This record gives sequence, structure tokens and C-alpha cells, in this order.
Amino acid sequence: MALGNLAQRFLVAVVAVPILLVILHYHRPEPTWALIFAASLLAMRELFGMLLPPADRGPALVMGAVACAAFYWLDPIALATYHGLPEALQRLSFEGSAIAAALAVVVPGLYYLFRFRDIPTVASRIAGTITGIVYAGFLTTYLAKLKLIDPKHGGDTVVLVLLVAWLADTGGYFAGRFLGKKKLYEAVSPKKTWAGAYGGLAGSLVGVAVLKLAFATYLTWLDVFLIAIPGGILGQLGDLAESLIKRSVGVKDSGALLPGHGGILDRIDAVLFIAPYVYTYLIARGIHV
Repeated sequence: MALGNLAQRFLVAVVAVPILLVILHYHRPEPTWALIFAASLLAMRELFGMLLPPADRGPALVMGAVACAAFYWLDPIALATYHGLPEALQRLSFEGSAIAAALAVVVPGLYYLFRFRDIPTVASRIAGTITGIVYAGFLTTYLAKLKLIDPKHGGDTVVLVLLVAWLADTGGYFAGRFLGKKKLYEAVSPKKTWAGAYGGLAGSLVGVAVLKLAFATYLTWLDVFLIAIPGGILGQLGDLAESLIKRSVGVKDSGALLPGHGGILDRIDAVLFIAPYVYTYLIARGIHV
């Protein structure tokens, strides 16, 4: 007998979460980066599958991999974990984000300049490639950057983002199922309700509060609210943004990699909007290594 969607999601979580926590809590950042880099490649692959013709997907993924690697490894905080690096590389790292952005735009521009094939579709193909690199690639990479600024090197900053996203999803699911009537944004996501949105914010708040009490003692209660509420709102907007993309190209799920969840992009669509916010907030607050 086939498992229901909720049961499939539970089983995936039972298998994936322990593995994820072991990797995140390793004291070095490299395993976390490797895991998240793989996730970014899968997310880009799924998005390119929706936005690009087959001939462009492989080259776009290679360009995305190079840009995402530069976005992480040319970060001054990433290089600060190593000693004895050439001075020129250290100077270069202070422009790492700009270099990565240039790679995300210039390299696709050059590729399509010399491999344009069907000229009337070039503009949309360039736009799809750059969007995939920045949206599915760079925004995913912020999870790895969060590990770099973790005050305790235990992956709590990454778990913080995942809790905001996943408990919002859980809270929204149950609140929407049992209390939801008024639609939130029917044109984009017909099943989402205002009750689900409020339930999602409650789930995010509970998740961050529990993390503060259990591990993240460096957070204040003001931090809990300023991370959970804006983060919860951004996560729901990220979910809707990906739903809009899928609706525009006529697909239900970005992929079928995770039973009950769809593709990687379906699972991290909220995370993509939350991670840059939480990273910026923690840096601005001085809550980092």
C-alpha cells in the first residue's frame, strides 16, 4: 500500500535530519560547504530544467558551479580559516562577492555570444541562466556561509534558518488544514490560507525560541523575534515565489528526488529567502566568530 504524502515526508525527515545534523556539527566548515554545494547544484539543475532547453542545461550548471564556488571560497571569512595563504589571494577575497557576481553574468554572456543557436530565444536563455545561478545557487550558498559565522562552530546558525523554514511549513500545514478558509494568494498557490500563514509564523517563533533555550544562548529574546517573524514572512514569500515560477512553466514539482517533498528546490524554496536575511542580521548584530 502506498504511503500518504505526510508519511513519506516524515520518513524522509527521519533519514535526512540525523545525517544533516552530524555534518553541520562537525567543527570544520568544509563538510557543510560540500553538502550545501551539492544541494545548490541539484537546485540549479531543477530550475534550469524548467527554464532552459536541454542543450543549455549542462553548460549552465557548470557555469553555476564555478560561480557558486567563487561566491563561497572568495569570501574573506572562508579564507580566514586557513593560514599562510598568498597575500594576493587575501586581497582578492575582499572583492569576492563582486567577482562571483561577475562570473554569474559575464560567463553566461560570453557562452551565449558564441553558442547562441536560436537567436530569438537568447534573451530568455541568458536570463534563465543568470537567474538560476543567483536564485538557486548563490542563495543556497548562504547556508554554507552561515556555518562560517557560527559562534560555537556547531551549525546552530544553519539549523536556525532550517527551523524557521521547516517549522513554518509544518505550522502552516496544520493551521491551514484545520483552521484555514480564507485564501492567502489563490492566483499563485490555491491551497494556502491566511490561517496557514499565521500558523507558519507561530511555528517559526517556537522553533527559534526552542533553539535559544537549548543551544543558541548568544541570542537575545529580541533576536528571537527579529529573526523568526521577518524570517517566517520571507520564507512564505519564497515559497510563493517558487510556486509562481512553477505555475508559469506548468509544472507541479521542481523534481522528484525526495518522496513527499518533490525536488530539492521545493524543499528549500523558503530557505532561499530566509538565509540571506539571517546571515545579514547576525553579521549586523555582531553575532559571529
